[in-house]
Amino acid sequence: MNFDFSPEENAFREEVRQFIADNYPQHLTKSRRGEFTKEDFLSWHRVLAEKGWVAPHWPEEYGGPGWSVTQRYIFDDECAKANTLIVLPFGITMLGPVLMHYANDSQKAHYLPRILSGEDWWCQGYSEPGSGSDLASLKTKAERDGDDYIVNGHKIWTTLAQHADWMFCLVRTSQEDKPQKGISFLLIDMNSPGIEVRPIITIDGSHEVNEVFLTDVRVPAENLVGEEGNGWGIAKFLLGNERTGIAGVARSKNAVKRLKEISCAELVDGEPLIDDSDFKKKISELEIDLLALEYTELRTLAAESAGRGPGAESSILKIKGTEIQQKVTELIMEAVGTYSLPKIPMLDTGANYNLVGPDYSHGASQNYFNMRKTAIYGGTNEVQRNIIAKFVLGL
Repeated sequence: MNFDFSPEENAFREEVRQFIADNYPQHLTKSRRGEFTKEDFLSWHRVLAEKGWVAPHWPEEYGGPGWSVTQRYIFDDECAKANTLIVLPFGITMLGPVLMHYANDSQKAHYLPRILSGEDWWCQGYSEPGSGSDLASLKTKAERDGDDYIVNGHKIWTTLAQHADWMFCLVRTSQEDKPQKGISFLLIDMNSPGIEVRPIITIDGSHEVNEVFLTDVRVPAENLVGEEGNGWGIAKFLLGNERTGIAGVARSKNAVKRLKEISCAELVDGEPLIDDSDFKKKISELEIDLLALEYTELRTLAAESAGRGPGAESSILKIKGTEIQQKVTELIMEAVGTYSLPKIPMLDTGANYNLVGPDYSHGASQNYFNMRKTAIYGGTNEVQRNIIAKFVLGL
């Protein structure tokens, strides 16, 4: 593989960098201690949508920019360097490719433009109590009633469902044969009667995930994607795209840069922490792992551009990417020491006291605790190792 950029690619990088500098919403650049709102996420989404850049991996026929793998890599890299808010993956990265591959023409024509514009905010209805890693055991049931399905069940860990307009949902439409063959993929309007969203406050103090209860929810049968009973194949297709995105290489590169800045500022016996041989070794090992992951991601993207969808390689990206994300937050906690201990999630509520320690220490513990989840969502890392063992190593 050739990792040198051409003059045209370097010119594209400069175009992206300048566009972000000129157009990124200014209110998102300010230091924030609260949670981002739905409007915050959509403000950047809309800017990119108007430019035609909100879905870098979508083909031009569906409204994407038709970029090469290298252009997508450069765009992600520049967004990470500028520390922009992420474009939420549920519609763009996860559902969009599913619809392109499995949906009928009517569904594509209706939903894809609304995903691009941000008009529809999507959430993912996969996990259930008792059906997380063992997703094939899910119990949420959809029974056909004329032109509708009647859905009853309970989803959990549903990210940002409190803002969602729609949910793409795995439901059980049959009890016959093995469990995987009775699962279907259904699009559900979150404003339907019978849907209740309850917040789950996570260990970092934020409201990011939820429980969703579905009681006699009536869903038009035309909202079925693909054939009834084919949901397991669709679910695996979607998770392959999700796991590739979870790797977060560009964002981790930016986080490691921040870690090095912090370790230069922190002093141990009057000397910068980064000069401590043990701590420097930890950073070096992290950078080596990240470089190897970056090359693996580029090989995966190159294979995708050649027409091969993400396979078991996405499990490698998911494992190493999440381990690196966790390690970065752990080393930042170690670098700032006791200043990482204050855990005050909501100073935007009008508290009349100040945080202790340097600015870069604020939020260290919240980030550390929040990143514990990365080894679990998208399929636990233990499950990913089993996938690699079976499909890569042939064990």
